[in-house]
Amino acid sequence: MLSGVVVAGVVVLAACTGPEPAPPPPPPTPTTSEVAGCPESGVAITAGPVDAAMGLRAMGVVLTNCGTADYTANGFPVVRVLGADRQPLDVVVGNGSEPVSSPDSYDVPPAPVTLRPGDQVTARVLWRNDVTDSTAPAVDGSYLEIAPAAGEPAQVVEPDGGIDLGTTGRLAVNAWAVRS
Repeated sequence: MLSGVVVAGVVVLAACTGPEPAPPPPPPTPTTSEVAGCPESGVAITAGPVDAAMGLRAMGVVLTNCGTADYTANGFPVVRVLGADRQPLDVVVGNGSEPVSSPDSYDVPPAPVTLRPGDQVTARVLWRNDVTDSTAPAVDGSYLEIAPAAGEPAQVVEPDGGIDLGTTGRLAVNAWAVRS
């Protein structure tokens, strides 16, 4: 009987010294939609404060790659002014500062910029609160709908103080670029 117990003990020990089990697979890399607070597109758009010096309003717009893959920004953001009811207003949006102001250092030619996760590019939105026709109603927007480029999903931002265009109905946008 003792020999049966010894054989059983040897079998149990042999089973314990076999090959190591395979380690579990690594956890999956989160997809863009799983990154907290990141839109499915993988990029988030935020608006900076509005600078209203001397009647010219300027607001920085930041595009952040909050996803898990590289993203290429190229050209001008596509911007629409929305009213308090989030419906589009009749506003002409021009590329570059010139429709609203003199060209300046933000007026760089559009060029592709590849953003790694966490990288950012900026653009700028310009407008004036000018009344050029006292018989026309002033245009006051509450929101901006901004897409990184034509055909891409837009995001809505709420500029501090709104968009007070007066009667000009014009807005200008600078191209995405890395700015310090």
